[in-house]
Amino acid sequence: MRIESIRAVPTLSAFFFDDQRAIVQGAERDGFGYRGDPVTPGFDAIREPGEALTVEIDLSDGTTATGDCAAVQYSGAGGRDPRFVPDDYRSVIEGQIAAEFAGRDPYRFGRNSAILRGIADPITGTDRLHTAVRYGVSQALLSAAATARRTTMTDVLAEEFDTDPANEPVPVFGQSGDARRVNARKMLKKRVPVLPHGLFNSLEKVGREGEKLVEYVRWLAESADEIGTEAGDTDSTDSADSYDPRFHVDVYGTLGELFGPPYDRPEVVDYFRDLQQAAGDYDLSVEGPIDAGGRAEQIHAMSELRDGLGDAGIGVDLVADEWCNTLSDVRAFVDAGAADFVQVKTPDLGGIGRSAEAVLACRGTDTRAYLGGTCNETDTSARACAHVALATDAGQLLAKPGMGFDEGFMIVTNEMRRTLARRRHARGDSRSTETDPEATADD
Repeated sequence: MRIESIRAVPTLSAFFFDDQRAIVQGAERDGFGYRGDPVTPGFDAIREPGEALTVEIDLSDGTTATGDCAAVQYSGAGGRDPRFVPDDYRSVIEGQIAAEFAGRDPYRFGRNSAILRGIADPITGTDRLHTAVRYGVSQALLSAAATARRTTMTDVLAEEFDTDPANEPVPVFGQSGDARRVNARKMLKKRVPVLPHGLFNSLEKVGREGEKLVEYVRWLAESADEIGTEAGDTDSTDSADSYDPRFHVDVYGTLGELFGPPYDRPEVVDYFRDLQQAAGDYDLSVEGPIDAGGRAEQIHAMSELRDGLGDAGIGVDLVADEWCNTLSDVRAFVDAGAADFVQVKTPDLGGIGRSAEAVLACRGTDTRAYLGGTCNETDTSARACAHVALATDAGQLLAKPGMGFDEGFMIVTNEMRRTLARRRHARGDSRSTETDPEATADD
């Protein structure tokens, strides 16, 4: 089998591109948009409709493999590549990239991924293609490899990185968008393992003294006590009292703006103690508490905060996001012990295989991998990421795309369940470990 041709199709992503810097600096909401001028290069407005670019690889057996080029909602922030403009890259994919891969063997995912990483970007003049382009083309290459091998994308990745894939769905992390109360209650009813993200991306939402975030976490714990123990809300086979969700809120560096350094001083530590007490008996993670303006500065600030919380015996986990974009960034945060979780922000890693490597960089450390991404992806890229999560047995997987919660939760959950069922069938085991507690991977 060989690669015959490659084409690019302008498509839609599931949300918007937002100028994070302008929002954090206090841009005024105007309905669903924002008033004022953007401050991040590449933006014509603070909020712009999301775009994607579908990559289709035609194989010599008549099948077609697909991947989607997509970029994060907050493009151009925290050290990320600039806002992705699909029209700029359609000719690159159908020209330079198509010529490079024509006639190649799709079976060789690792080799093809390495070739993709070596292609320069003619638009920016840099030695690597925009992360969104590498992300989408690599998804299509992974899909092509799975087609050539007649197996799942999970198995292709497991073979490539010598892993033992998960035998159960990876815990899914739901994101609420601004409907943080309505969607959180839906998540609790659906027994979502990790919730609700919350989208606390401005001091207005956090509170000028952080009081709104504390109040929200307290409400969340009360709601979990109320809804999470109700019987009959889902078709889950678990008993009602076995549901024990983890709380995870994203604050987009606003706590750093609220308090300022040093981050191990009593005022900051006491605030995190308030958050932990508000969460009650539930574990709590806080993502992106600080945005220090650079990788080295971010690692120092996060390490300082983590040490301060550890010395005070406060069990709130910190999640690295800003300035933790590339594989080398992830390794730097892990090596420094700067976070309890690192978000592997899949579009920012570029190639889909790089996301797998980033998750595996956490193995053998006390840092856990959160395979994330963005609401601004597509159904195709979300399903590809579900295979990365299974192949690497990641700590948690973001429900994506979109900000409506239900759709993204369905997409990644169903993809994992279908893949696990297919893998069990391939090895002659028709039982599901979700419904049969006696079933094991060795059966």
